[in-house]
Amino acid sequence: MRKMLGLFSKPATVKTKILSMTSRKLSNLTIASLQSEARKFAMEESVHFEKSLFGVTDGKAVGTYLEHKFQAFLAGRYDYSHGNSAKGIDIPSLDVDIKVTSITQPQSSCPFKNARQKIYGLGYSLLVFVYEKHDDDRRKAGQLQIRHTVFIQKEQTADYQTTSGLLALLKNNANRDDITAFFSERALPLDDIAATALADEVLTSPPKIGYLTISNALQWRLQYSRAIEQAGTVAGLVRLV
Repeated sequence: MRKMLGLFSKPATVKTKILSMTSRKLSNLTIASLQSEARKFAMEESVHFEKSLFGVTDGKAVGTYLEHKFQAFLAGRYDYSHGNSAKGIDIPSLDVDIKVTSITQPQSSCPFKNARQKIYGLGYSLLVFVYEKHDDDRRKAGQLQIRHTVFIQKEQTADYQTTSGLLALLKNNANRDDITAFFSERALPLDDIAATALADEVLTSPPKIGYLTISNALQWRLQYSRAIEQAGTVAGLVRLV
């Protein structure tokens, strides 16, 4: 418990960082500058040894540490609105949420809004840091090597199998019944009325291919392996590191 408390007390909080910078004029954060700073942060963090991380195996705790540290890193340089888990996404001014996940199983959860998100995307972009953690016994410190940093534009945040399946159906002249049957086969959380309305939307506005794997649950379970593999080769998937 003492180690866990130390983990959260070490990095400066975003609020504290902002207050300390009120006398300075900060630049406005943009998507381009966010990507640039994420790349810089990942490279710096990969060679940093953090004593409060030594022996910590809780992925949620490690993710919180890294996300808060990156937010503080940004707050010292840019003026932007800050979100949190209670309000929704992390950077609402840019429609971007920050995700941190281990390379052993690159996935995380996000709030469930409706089944439409599986077809048309989450409604916001994702900045994903994928780390590999090592403990240095000599230093008594943990190290997070950032193996991948990927920016996924919101247009590409739908489920791959769902969107590719729907596009194949449309190419084969599918009608409303075909599409609602597909929804049922995929176990999308929809009642009959919602399924019919969504099928009509798909017929008139075909979705784009998404590159996430999204599992049905009370919270969506997002898996990033495909996005990591395709980053840098597909429009909307930007490989930063």
